[in-house]
Amino acid sequence: MNTLEQIAANRSFGGWHKRFRHRSAVLGCDMVFAVYLPPQAEDGPVPVLYWLSGLTCTDENFMQKAGAQRVAAELGIAIVAPDTSPRGADVPGDPDGGWDFGHGAGFYVNANQAPWDRHYRMYDYVVDELPALVEARFPVTTRRAISGHSMGGHGALICALKNPGRYASVSAFAPITHPADCPWGEKAFSRYLGDDRETWKAWDACELIAATPPDGERLPLMVDQGDADSFLATQLRPEQLRTACTLAGQPLTLRLQPGYDHSYYFIASFIDDHLRHHAAALRR
Repeated sequence: MNTLEQIAANRSFGGWHKRFRHRSAVLGCDMVFAVYLPPQAEDGPVPVLYWLSGLTCTDENFMQKAGAQRVAAELGIAIVAPDTSPRGADVPGDPDGGWDFGHGAGFYVNANQAPWDRHYRMYDYVVDELPALVEARFPVTTRRAISGHSMGGHGALICALKNPGRYASVSAFAPITHPADCPWGEKAFSRYLGDDRETWKAWDACELIAATPPDGERLPLMVDQGDADSFLATQLRPEQLRTACTLAGQPLTLRLQPGYDHSYYFIASFIDDHLRHHAAALRR
């Protein structure tokens, strides 16, 4: 299960961007992930930012379009980008042929409904299996940060909120803030998790923030959102995150960026700020 097959390698800003394939015991299929190792990794272990991508994406979207390697090399941060779902002939996709469920749309939850429960356990993969593999096989430390976009922004928020002490920092671009109350989330959660909406709360950032005990960890949340995002009003709804954070005393920096949409042009415009946000926490 720990065998890695390197499928690509590219020199980048003095470091290396590499892609690997491995067999995931958690997901029951082969998975591909990418890692960017900055030049500092040649001299010793470096901290890691885990990046979770959005609907329809693979590891390649972020690594090729975000332009993160230059500042990651400057700051000495590795970046690990997993795929967004299990894949393969034996992994069921959307029975209706949609793009917002199944392949490319794992939603970073642990499914408990058949047939999805056999493979769709992206939460366990991202939080446990992949970091254990990365930390065993690459020159990285156990200092971790997490970020993501859209569905991956939702994933980053819940991974941090559900695991106090595991991550030094968290941020998100245009996250699905309240998936239990939006069309994308309702479709995915009803299939992966069943019809009992009470069980959905364990996978919803707004609900997790509301349930944080008074003495619980409150990592400052950094969120960027374009105000020209076509999904803003129906799917993302950052005002719900702001309300939840205000009521719970959760620190939140929510930046509404004028004229920006949901694309990687938006992510590339502000990724440097997020990398510096994580670097400051990872150094502490």
